[in-house]
Amino acid sequence: MSFKTIEDLVGNTPLVEISSPNDKNIIFAKLEGNNPTGSLKDRIAKYMIEQAEADGSLTHDKIILEPTSGNTGIALAFVALRKGYKVKVVMPENVSIESAQLLEAYGAEIVFSDGSQGTNGAIVVAEDMVSKDDAYFMPYQYGNEANPRAHYETNGKEILDELQDVDIFVAGLGTGGTLMGEGRRLKEHNPAINVVAVVHHPEDVIQGLRSLEEGFIPPILDLSLLDRRILVESREAFRVTKDLMRLEGIFAGISSGSVVCCAMRLAERIEKGNIVCLL
Repeated sequence: MSFKTIEDLVGNTPLVEISSPNDKNIIFAKLEGNNPTGSLKDRIAKYMIEQAEADGSLTHDKIILEPTSGNTGIALAFVALRKGYKVKVVMPENVSIESAQLLEAYGAEIVFSDGSQGTNGAIVVAEDMVSKDDAYFMPYQYGNEANPRAHYETNGKEILDELQDVDIFVAGLGTGGTLMGEGRRLKEHNPAINVVAVVHHPEDVIQGLRSLEEGFIPPILDLSLLDRRILVESREAFRVTKDLMRLEGIFAGISSGSVVCCAMRLAERIEKGNIVCLL
């Protein structure tokens, strides 16, 4: 199969069965690492930029500015590079050096915020910058309806095209876009499907995940759509991430390890069912 542009490779990621601790349950991993920049954020970056182009809020005299912990900024920089926009991101100073290097490789300028404040601090800095300079356009993934819509129209549909019988859907809680978009699409198909959010312990940190106890609830997040939230500690997430590589041959990040860890726990508790977890 041939593609006209690299952007055409966004989406249509594989659904792969992985080992389950209970042989009556099947765990499927949606491999979002197969997107061009290696994360599901390519989907929302494409949707947010194209929506802004369509409604006129983004023009080539604007600089795209976004607070991020890494992946959304990288995805925005990728799409912006292809479309000829400048990008500036605000991110905590303690993010991984690899994320910063990728952003710079895609041509993004980085503004570092106080690492102790996490992504909440990056949001405050970015909002202040936007308020003082109208040269910036901020997609604002936390409040942009194109974020969950991207997942509703693409990822949710892809899962159902491959697997009609889904019992539990598990994803990490970051902006909430993944859980809201796929959750709505799956529950429209079958209201009995459980939507499970994975969060880190309030006294712990897993990059890419958000604890609502930190005081910020993304505007796009509708908590009523979630059937439960499950805490995963970073040491468990690291262990499962290693096992994914060693036992399954799947290279993924720590937040993905936390999602698989949660799926494994659920597989041990339920008698029989199909569990889909988003990596």
